[in-house]
Amino acid sequence: MSDTTTTTKTYSRDATARERRARRSEREQPNEQEQEVCPECSGTLIHDTEHGETVCRECGLVVEDTVVDRGPEWRAFDSAERDSKSRVGAPTTKMMHDKGLSTNIGWQNKDAYGKTLSPRQREQMQRLRTWNERFRTRDSKERNLKQALGEIDRMASALGLPENVRETASVIYRRALNDDLLPGRSIEGVATASLYAAARMVGTPRSLDELEKVSRVDKMELTRTYRYIVRELKLEIKPADPEQYVPRFASELGLSDEAERQARTLLRDARDTGVHSGKSPVGLAAAAVYAAALLTNEKVTQSQVSKVADISEVTIRNRYKELLDVQDEGRLA
Repeated sequence: MSDTTTTTKTYSRDATARERRARRSEREQPNEQEQEVCPECSGTLIHDTEHGETVCRECGLVVEDTVVDRGPEWRAFDSAERDSKSRVGAPTTKMMHDKGLSTNIGWQNKDAYGKTLSPRQREQMQRLRTWNERFRTRDSKERNLKQALGEIDRMASALGLPENVRETASVIYRRALNDDLLPGRSIEGVATASLYAAARMVGTPRSLDELEKVSRVDKMELTRTYRYIVRELKLEIKPADPEQYVPRFASELGLSDEAERQARTLLRDARDTGVHSGKSPVGLAAAAVYAAALLTNEKVTQSQVSKVADISEVTIRNRYKELLDVQDEGRLA
């Protein structure tokens, strides 16, 4: 009986010792949240990857100066040198139906040493290119997406829209395709509406007339599809601001910075007085540019502004008089 009691006490002491060691190791192990706090002022720590340091945002204390640099071991001073030294592929993009993850076979009929392929090898490579193109689109949904994204890229190139607009338009079209909004509507119509919505969301809007010129659908179908896409996808798109058109119009007309600033001032005065309400933003922007050119003694005709803005001269004459009247009333007040 005494041996059993002694054994029980020994097990109890061993268990207590194990628990004590476990609690001590937990206290000694640093907490991840404590590592992100400055030991001096308890401020937030930031990681400066350029200098390889961990610095406090509040007091500037350098907590760690031996951070491992996980970037490339080479340096590049321009985009061409960076592309030549990089050993990775292109980044994924929404502008391609497969997000740029598939492999393409080059069109050059040369081997790795630069030697020209034989006629039999060229024929074989052409067959491989054909089958590779077929396997890139596995079903009708991918073929639909491929055609639509190509259409978006074509129209964006014709309108001179930047890459972020194309990316946004691709995301909008993908959402419309996943939500089954395409039945009963053409691929070109939904693609054009997605590009029009993306241009307005990013802040580089284009008018409906400009979209109609480069699109394969008419203006009525474009507006109908645009309203449907915005309503179903619940896109938050603000009304177009006339000031967003001014830089492009002024640049194409060769106007000075002073004229551009004057046009912006005219539009802001019109917005403050409520003159812009119910009027086309493109027409107001064109009229403001023409009025600003007159005020700064720069030679620009209504015909030139009409051609650049794709708006009638009658609209420019009516709107620019209203803008000048608002400016005169502001001076008299």
